[in-house]
Amino acid sequence: MTATTTDHRHACPTLPAARGPLSAGLLAALAVPHQDPPPVREAVEADPYGEDLHLALYTLYELHYRGFAGVAEDREWDPALMPLRRALEERFLGALRADVPAGRNTDEAFGELLVESTDHRDSVAHHLEHEGELWQIREYAALRSLYHLKEADPHAWVIPRLRGRAKAGMVAIEYDEFGAGRAENVHAQLFADLMTDLGLETRYGHYLDAAPAAALAVVNVMTLFGLHRALRGALVGHFACVEVTSSPGSRRLAAAMRRTGAGPAAERFYAEHVEADAVHEQVVRREVVGGLLAEEPHLEADVAFGSDATVYLESRLAAHLLKAWRDGRSALRRS
Repeated sequence: MTATTTDHRHACPTLPAARGPLSAGLLAALAVPHQDPPPVREAVEADPYGEDLHLALYTLYELHYRGFAGVAEDREWDPALMPLRRALEERFLGALRADVPAGRNTDEAFGELLVESTDHRDSVAHHLEHEGELWQIREYAALRSLYHLKEADPHAWVIPRLRGRAKAGMVAIEYDEFGAGRAENVHAQLFADLMTDLGLETRYGHYLDAAPAAALAVVNVMTLFGLHRALRGALVGHFACVEVTSSPGSRRLAAAMRRTGAGPAAERFYAEHVEADAVHEQVVRREVVGGLLAEEPHLEADVAFGSDATVYLESRLAAHLLKAWRDGRSALRRS
């Protein structure tokens, strides 16, 4: 992993390397106009948490963000691609619904998050705070860049689907995420500054080929929830889970940055989230979640599902990272 001075805000990603027949077929279809994508049956049969499916889904979703160099912008809603995207989403969402506890309410889902566990064996933040080496922090930042360089964007898609208190609360938090009117304080920019301190490339999407499926799934789920109006409750649950758990985790990661001498911008990103997300946690639970359920109480199970699915996928990523690091090897697919 090497650093450059590339401006991540304006760079257009290149198409990634394939990870199997499904992603290979899709990438070929995107590279050549009018070429058919893989048949839907390949998505139906794919591992719902596997490398091939999640790279294909990530690639299709990226057409809604920055797109790719050499891929026409009108491929975003290309009717030829929609059946494949739908099949990939259904495969992934079906697996999540099977693996995440069903029928929970928001008190159950968020109540667990508000109490920090005393068992830290599965905590990446705790590991980095107390034991993590600088190379592990750099790997963590490289992988999280796929999330943090677009973090607030998919959450913004839910705003036109909300009303009243929920909309007002969501916009208030998003305003902070987007820098409160100052470009240098946009949280994606703060994360790019963190990457610069760590000697990483800040170009948007640069570490896609290095990211394992567990990391891609964490990014894909927030786009999945954000793009579909029917999943607005799950998106609010995802957003609430992130805000509720951010402050204590950020405190540990800020300490990790200090201990390893990662740099002032690296420490600042997480230090900013300790205080800001402690406030956001109150707003999101009382106004965003509370306001949504006051208007649409039938969405409570969806909100809980969105939160629980987020915890589940983050736990899978944490298990991947910690196993690799404790074995003394890289957690990246490629160095």
